[in-house]
Amino acid sequence: MKIKSFNVIPKLPASLQALEELSTNMWFTWNWDAIMMFVSIDEDLWHRSRRNPKWILGTLAPERLEALSQDGAFLGKLAEIQQKFESYISYKDTWFAKNAKEQDKDMQVAYFSMEYGIGEGLPIYSGGLGMLSGDHLKSSSDLGIPVVGMGLLYKKGYVQQVLNRDNWQVERYPENDWYNMPVQIVNDASGKPLRVEVDLAGEKVQIGVWKVPIGRASLFLLDTALAENSPTARTITEQLYGGDRENRIRQEIVLGIGGARALEAMGLKPTVFHVNEGHSAFLLFERIRQLMKNRGLSYSEAREVVWASSVFTTHTPVMAGNEHFDFELVRKYLEAYSKELGLTFPEFLEIGKEEHSSMAFCMTVVAMRLSAFLNGVSLLHRDVSRDMWHKLWPELPRYEIPIEGITNGVHTCSWISHEHHKLYSNALAGGHNGIPDSCDWPKMADIDDREFWDTHMVRKDKLVKLVRQRLKRQHQRLGADRTVLEEAGSVLNPAYLTIGFARRFATYKRATLFMRDLERLLELVNDEKMPVQFVFAGKAHQADTSGKEFIKAVAKLSMDKRFKNRIIFVEDYNMNVARYMVQGVDVWMNNPIRPLEASGTSGMKAVINGVMNLSVLDGWWEEGYSPDVGWAIGGTEAYNSDEERDYVEAESIYNLLKKVIAPLYYDRSEDGLPHGWIKMMKVCVQKLVPHFNTNRMLREYYEKFYAHAHSSSKKFLENSRVAGIAAWRERLEDNWPVVKVVTDQFKPQMEVHAGAKLPVRAIVWLGDLKPAEVDVQLHIGAASGEALFKEGRSISMAQDARMGDAYVYKGEIPCYKSGRHDFSVRVIGKHPDAVNALMPLFVKWSEE
Repeated sequence: MKIKSFNVIPKLPASLQALEELSTNMWFTWNWDAIMMFVSIDEDLWHRSRRNPKWILGTLAPERLEALSQDGAFLGKLAEIQQKFESYISYKDTWFAKNAKEQDKDMQVAYFSMEYGIGEGLPIYSGGLGMLSGDHLKSSSDLGIPVVGMGLLYKKGYVQQVLNRDNWQVERYPENDWYNMPVQIVNDASGKPLRVEVDLAGEKVQIGVWKVPIGRASLFLLDTALAENSPTARTITEQLYGGDRENRIRQEIVLGIGGARALEAMGLKPTVFHVNEGHSAFLLFERIRQLMKNRGLSYSEAREVVWASSVFTTHTPVMAGNEHFDFELVRKYLEAYSKELGLTFPEFLEIGKEEHSSMAFCMTVVAMRLSAFLNGVSLLHRDVSRDMWHKLWPELPRYEIPIEGITNGVHTCSWISHEHHKLYSNALAGGHNGIPDSCDWPKMADIDDREFWDTHMVRKDKLVKLVRQRLKRQHQRLGADRTVLEEAGSVLNPAYLTIGFARRFATYKRATLFMRDLERLLELVNDEKMPVQFVFAGKAHQADTSGKEFIKAVAKLSMDKRFKNRIIFVEDYNMNVARYMVQGVDVWMNNPIRPLEASGTSGMKAVINGVMNLSVLDGWWEEGYSPDVGWAIGGTEAYNSDEERDYVEAESIYNLLKKVIAPLYYDRSEDGLPHGWIKMMKVCVQKLVPHFNTNRMLREYYEKFYAHAHSSSKKFLENSRVAGIAAWRERLEDNWPVVKVVTDQFKPQMEVHAGAKLPVRAIVWLGDLKPAEVDVQLHIGAASGEALFKEGRSISMAQDARMGDAYVYKGEIPCYKSGRHDFSVRVIGKHPDAVNALMPLFVKWSEE
């Protein structure tokens, strides 16, 4: 039987035509007026659609559309929203337009990620990585930084969670109806759906491309669920993080190689490529292949171009969390491809090996070896990453390993409540909506305490209402009787101190730490004068049995009558639940095992809404914490055992809640307000919101990475310039075995006084290298055993003379402080077009 398909689109009356664009541009997700306009069309459909206005328009009865087309009030609101949207899109005076250097105005950044959290109506996200990616694109739109995203179009998106009667997580995978979602098919020049092709173990797989407008930015999504593909190939983009290891490598080839080909087919020519986590690192090989094909470059020349214009962000502070593939799986899918790069398969494998003896191909290593700009997602994660990946730079001190720290942020307008947005706009931004950049944050102290507290309580009431509704629906699904449903309708009390915990239920996040001592917990929850209540939410990965056990433990505890309905687990955590929680709780609790939380962003979302953090000093909180903005669980000390760590940090939670947090919350003045608590809320917002947001984060990426990568792209448009740096690198490789440096005649006096400058002379053998191709440096600091130096700095030495086949260099050690000084001399490569002298690494330290 042959089945044919066609697509029906809603027929909107002329007066409602603006709804078509407004429903498909995800700008509406961070604009309250637009959201409320869609809610007013049909509130029930708004919730049933999971906040997808395009689906609503396709579902509305013709009679309702006709009525809206005649509704003067609605048409007036529509015109207002349309004008606001068009003003936003056409606005020319953006941050990028005002602040970017003139030579950067033609920059184009391609941002690759496995998942994106843009809105509930586009379910292609699972957790923090997706939230960050979505917020990255939203802030790039707000700032005017030209970024396009690349991802995958998942037929099933990520899992929906239901709990059975045993409180065990059960997964559901509803299929996405992409023809009623805010996506558009990308067509080629002839008007037909665009196709690009990748070879997967001999099978030619076709890839379609869809576009998601996100304000001024765009996200492109790749789709293999096409009629022209085999049934197996169609399942590649079926499910986010779904399938076995073979399907995972197929997904990552489609994303990386297919994504680079899609950009080329659409005529887009990014000057900067940003690899967000290692999943998309194959795009770096594809860029090399395209440059070899289109410009006639050699592999080594194309590699220089790609390396100098690529950014890689690592998110995972544990080795097991980084993507590794078995060599035979890589052989199956990429051996033939490696030949197109002019590499033997062993040479190809070496690029992904952590060490020569490694037995797996690591995508993080690929990205680190082929990208000049590397970063972790907090300052602590930078240090952890340097320790993790030191083996790639074994000759460098830890502090010189070229992994920077750019701390994550959140898109403020996506996570702030409407009520807080209105309050801040009026009190801090003169009525403007440019939060956070337009706000005069020191004025937080001037906001009336009553107004600020009432705003918080509105959100708290809404959270309690949402929790009750969802709990009631959960019990109805399980066939509960009327008494249970009535009880569900009365859980939680908005007046009580409310602690929130919502995130992925990975075991290292320790969702069950708060219940380590149930007697202490009972004492907190049932305190007659200062009761504490908890709201939990989160999903475990479908294959994570331990994470599901944690969910079961918390959900089971929530049914324990001893706790009087003051511990609640909210089923099916998603972006909407997250918003209600970060906007409505009093304290946001986070207790991962330090330092396994690379950054964390949920606590930043809470801060926007005046919610303080109670957290382990991990990720962003180590930077954000001070006693006047929140509370620290434990410290930074090392523990003797996991048991000791859990005991100490659980006790810290109980003690802080009972002795510090609850007394401050319940300390009310005669007017009924907790003025001490409100003061702390205001300081929290004032100090943290201006920094921990994606506008600041994007500006950092631009200033530290994007501008330099873009400059390299423009430089390397000249093939001769590319050939020059590639030839230099080849000369380094050829001559490095014979490069040698020794320190000559260093005999300091017995007494050296602070302020003195000690002369140092070095003899350097360079083989056929010229002095201009290297930098001879004095490295001065404090030695630290095998780590070479634990701290230090480098000073370039000057060439002084020739001595046979060697060169003499001279320098001085400034004795800027008293005490012991350690130093050595080293040689590294130097080239004016090399954006980072320490990557790839050529370094020789003094032998004497």
